[in-house]
Order: sequence, then structure tokens, then C-alpha cells
Amino acid sequence: MKRVIVDYKKLTSNILNLLAEEYPSGIDSTDVITFKNSKIETVEAVEVRTDDTIYLVKVGVKLDKALQDFIDEEEDYEIDVSDESLGFEED
Repeated sequence: MKRVIVDYKKLTSNILNLLAEEYPSGIDSTDVITFKNSKIETVEAVEVRTDDTIYLVKVGVKLDKALQDFIDEEEDYEIDVSDESLGFEED
């Protein structure tokens, strides 16, 4: 399995979707993992997976804001699909 470290500035909509599904209420400190990168720098990240890749997304205030903005945008585009809006009547 491939492991990819991603900075919030380089997030694709696919990775943002994965983050929104995995962390719908936002990122909590218990979700964060800490590791050393190849430059021996300490990195904090959250993990999301696809079938073939593990993404380690660097965390910070800006990631949390980007994730929340993305979730808010998705909620703005949700369509009300109640029976009433489709013209059905309840028996």
C-alpha cells in the first residue's frame, strides 16, 4: 500500500471527501497521529485510506477550517427529498 503525506494546500476534492466522511464532526486530538518525516521533523497528521493508498494529511488550524468549509458547502447543495417535495401524499 502506498503512503502519501499531503499538506492542506494540496488537498484534492477526492481527499476532502474522504476527510469529510471519516471526520464529519471535525478533527479531534485523538484522531491525530505524530511521526518523524524524512527530514527528522515532527509531523502531525490524520489518516484517510483508499483501496490502494494511505493519505496522511498534515493537520493544523487551516486544515480544520478547509474541512469545515468543505462540509458546509456540501450541506448547502443538499436537496430536500421529502415525500412532500416530490408531490407524494401520505396515506
